[in-house]
Amino acid sequence: MPAAAHAQQLSPALWGNREPANRDPDAPIRMAVLPPAGVTLDFSAAQMSYDPEQQLVVASGQVEVRRGGYRLTADRVEYRREGAAGAPAAADPAAPAAAAEGEVIAIGNVLIIDPAGNQIMADRITLSDSLRDGAIANMLLVLNNGGRLGARAGSHAGDRYTLENAAYSPCAVVGAAGCPQTPVWKIKAVKIIYDERKHRISYRDASLEMFGVPVLYLPELSHPDGDTKRAAGVLVPAVEIQRQLGLGVSAPIHFAPSSDMDVTFTPWLYSAANPALAFQARRLLRDGPIQIDGMFTVSRRFDLAPDGITEIDRGNRFRGYLGFKGLLQHDAHWRSVFSVRLTSDDTFNRRYGLGFDDTMRSSYALQRITSESWLSISAWYFQGLRASDRASESPLLLPLVDYDWRPDWNIVGGRLRFAANTTLLTRTDGQDMFRAISWGRWDRNLITGLGQRIALTGLVRGDLYDVRGSARATLPDYAGRDGWRGRGYGLAAIDISWPFAGPALGGEQSFSPRLQVVAAPRVTNLGFPNEDARAFELDDNSLFDLNRSPGLDRIESGSRVTWGGEYTLDRPGWQVRAEIGQSIRLDGDGSEFAAGTGYQGRISDVVGRATVRIGRLVELTQRFRFDKDNLAVRRNEIDLTVGGRRTYVSAAYVRLNRNETLEDLEDRTEVRIAGRLAFARYWTLFGNAIIDLTTSADNPLSTGDGFRPIRHRIGLEYEDECFRFGLGWRRDYVGDRDFRPGNNFQISVAFKTIGS
Repeated sequence: MPAAAHAQQLSPALWGNREPANRDPDAPIRMAVLPPAGVTLDFSAAQMSYDPEQQLVVASGQVEVRRGGYRLTADRVEYRREGAAGAPAAADPAAPAAAAEGEVIAIGNVLIIDPAGNQIMADRITLSDSLRDGAIANMLLVLNNGGRLGARAGSHAGDRYTLENAAYSPCAVVGAAGCPQTPVWKIKAVKIIYDERKHRISYRDASLEMFGVPVLYLPELSHPDGDTKRAAGVLVPAVEIQRQLGLGVSAPIHFAPSSDMDVTFTPWLYSAANPALAFQARRLLRDGPIQIDGMFTVSRRFDLAPDGITEIDRGNRFRGYLGFKGLLQHDAHWRSVFSVRLTSDDTFNRRYGLGFDDTMRSSYALQRITSESWLSISAWYFQGLRASDRASESPLLLPLVDYDWRPDWNIVGGRLRFAANTTLLTRTDGQDMFRAISWGRWDRNLITGLGQRIALTGLVRGDLYDVRGSARATLPDYAGRDGWRGRGYGLAAIDISWPFAGPALGGEQSFSPRLQVVAAPRVTNLGFPNEDARAFELDDNSLFDLNRSPGLDRIESGSRVTWGGEYTLDRPGWQVRAEIGQSIRLDGDGSEFAAGTGYQGRISDVVGRATVRIGRLVELTQRFRFDKDNLAVRRNEIDLTVGGRRTYVSAAYVRLNRNETLEDLEDRTEVRIAGRLAFARYWTLFGNAIIDLTTSADNPLSTGDGFRPIRHRIGLEYEDECFRFGLGWRRDYVGDRDFRPGNNFQISVAFKTIGS
């Protein structure tokens, strides 16, 4: 169906009429060019005639007229040259009387495409010979972003369209079978003005209709046309209900003072709390983007007494959150990366729905990156949000310097790497530390004639520490010893794997046994603080690391042998992959690691992972750690994903049975589940839940009963090409001071192309 004929179906669905369309798609085409009085119009048509007395050109049958970036097609076109006399009166009331300038009248299935790509479709159009300005009857204007403006009559002058008795909608008005249908929403108005230069659509005496039913009267309204990246205006309001705040309604206001800057203010009104103001400002500088966002209010605040139970009412206080982040590229090598996150108190973010973090991190890093090296000079600040956290014990790292240099040198067939780290960590009330570490490393990889892969490594390292205030350390297990202390360390390692592959079960299988030998002296960690190597646990990812400690403050002491193997089976439609391994000390007792890590003593626990993939829809992964003495399951993690992008279910189960009460190694059992179900083309049902299955028998510090929900969320969403509507329900079961357990209901609405 020709585009203009298609418009005869689209436009009436917007404002209510329907007229037949005629067109002969098999008519022959002829070309003609007419250059009148300095104006060039290129014609093509099946038939063409010229009346020299009236200076009138009449073209019919698949007519196409071009001038500049404009293109017009129609069933019939009449062109009266400039200065022609005796021009007949227009047959359509929307068409103006003949003027002294050239005039083009297009009739039947009219389609005009302007240089910007907008399409004008109508029954009849009267234009100047520039194909820009004129009057239009029974028109449809299709914008670049998919929005449509339909009107009984309209005109175009300069950069403005003026439409009478018009309507706007980006929604489909023709069904899958090609029949007209009522759009999901549209805005009808007595007058609509579309300014192409400002990319703005304005309405007078308008009303919003949903499925053909008026729902809101709008005396005046304007919004961007969607063809500009940012524009000022009021965005779609949001509604939510939650226990702490009651009914909340927001009305975001967006400002775009320039092409490289925008600001959004979102005032929130609550039925059970004082109003709040959220904001976000973005700016694209010459060096890169920055963004600042936050939320502020004056509201009541509750704290806990030292007994951890009694509430203390602090009265109305200023409360808020501030975030600031950006990346500035100063030149080809130097850049700044920063992220600042600060909150007035522990529970503000959770209470106002800004997040559930228990620690806020702020950092700045000046970095230099080249093809061979990386340098970072950074600062870090931590704000603890748990009831047990004390601000005086939160560390400040200033500076933290990391350097990594990998020169393109070939040394005995291998590559060199040099690195260094310097850290100054201070607390208002707690342990302070200065650290300077440097190391050099040589690596060579080769493949033998029999197919073995061999990796050779040599490493030397030197550490220097100064510790102050170790007696005030929050956790004595991680404290150092006051004063200066140093240590040196070196190792040599060989890592050998030997892949075997062949056909099996209609596919290909491979088995790769692996053996690593590390020769290293025994090095003491006693007296050295542990600030960055606390959350250690032996697993399949760290099994073959040269230093399995996750940070720099702990060095794995002594020589050891690590064995493992990997098996893979690939068949059409499914895959199986499994890894397993264990480490054995040749000397040392592993005292640098806690008992619950799986690597204290001469022999480590057995760790591994197994993954099964079936097509693109099913993936099951299990990670495990078995006790070396009795094969008890010390760690069991199962992740399952079934489905695709729109419909899926994912579930995760974790059980940690490490027999440790150390902060970073507490036992717990937890299950997480999430899913999304797409149905009826535009509808989606989604949800997720977190459940704590830990009992006091599992962990003496736990207060759970074996089935304690932490949080769940359920929602329903409708989304098509022009409209999105969502309902959500979240319930929090764990409270903290003035953040109370309870329900949170959310309603979201988005009218696409007019602000969302």
